[in-house]
Amino acid sequence: MSLLKEKYAKEVVGAFKKEFGIANVFQVPRIGKVVLNVGLGSGVKDDKFHDSVKNSLRRITGQEPLKTLAKKSISNFKIREGQVVGMKVTLRGKRMYDFLDKLVHVAMPRIRDFRGISAKSVDSTGNLHLGFKEHVSFPEIKTDEIERIHGLEISITTNAKDHDKGYALFKYLGFPFAK
Repeated sequence: MSLLKEKYAKEVVGAFKKEFGIANVFQVPRIGKVVLNVGLGSGVKDDKFHDSVKNSLRRITGQEPLKTLAKKSISNFKIREGQVVGMKVTLRGKRMYDFLDKLVHVAMPRIRDFRGISAKSVDSTGNLHLGFKEHVSFPEIKTDEIERIHGLEISITTNAKDHDKGYALFKYLGFPFAK
């Protein structure tokens, strides 16, 4: 069992019930899934870049990424309908908790000039959205092996109904929010 899942079961549920006056354990919000997304941007036509992104996502998550396709053609961006414009991975269960452990305890402390997550990153439905300018903060990525650095978007979906409950959930789980 991962550290985050244990912490949720032992500490977060009790603290959350106390703060919000919840009687039933099943009313305490929990994390449902984590989605990692990489937009290919200017590398849309570069097959070598596609492979690089695919390999880095596979290393970071331990799961095969899915290609996201353009829904319609946009001539100004030179994109055709059905063209690969990004890659994503959806994590649930054990892999999700292992990834979140790694994100909070390893990857975030390795980010240059990191001062904490903004409270505005939690949306009105209690989900957390993070953007990384560089994917090299993850321990599986070796800086001498990569040719091009790419960004990474992480969306953590919860069943919290509002901003305050979502923020409290992430705060109790130990996510480093800015003061």
